[in-house]
Amino acid sequence: MVGDNVENPGVYSREEALRIAEQLEVDLVEISPSADPPVCKVVDYQKFLYQQKKKQKEIKAKTTKVIVKEIRFGPHTDEHDYNFKLKHAMKFLEDGAKVKAYVFFKGRTIVYKEDGEILLLRLAQDLEDYGKVEQLPRLEGKRMIIILAPKPVKKKN
Repeated sequence: MVGDNVENPGVYSREEALRIAEQLEVDLVEISPSADPPVCKVVDYQKFLYQQKKKQKEIKAKTTKVIVKEIRFGPHTDEHDYNFKLKHAMKFLEDGAKVKAYVFFKGRTIVYKEDGEILLLRLAQDLEDYGKVEQLPRLEGKRMIIILAPKPVKKKN
């Protein structure tokens, strides 16, 4: 038995541990039942649950959420449309989001797979200052997909 307000932690019988917890007006919580002997802690159970929830919330808040923005091209995307979408991709990468660019082949345009791959590789080359290629162009069904991740921000000392 362990706890903040236990004078002498040690091995006690179950009944004695419950009696001590009752005297201190707190709960006896089993922490690791697989240990030999099982480890119990004398705590206020509601406070214990509250602190656990608080820790979980802090851990969740610290995790970074990955945002993926999609940009769609056709195999014969015009120069102006390409530049317009390129500017959007730059902004997305600067904001820290991943960019999933894909060429959608509609109907018989699937015969222009090489054009789609060239377009995606050109996009990756134009964006190399803003992000790095995470996945090279790959054909999945009627889409050819490339994924770009933002470059890590260098911290100044």
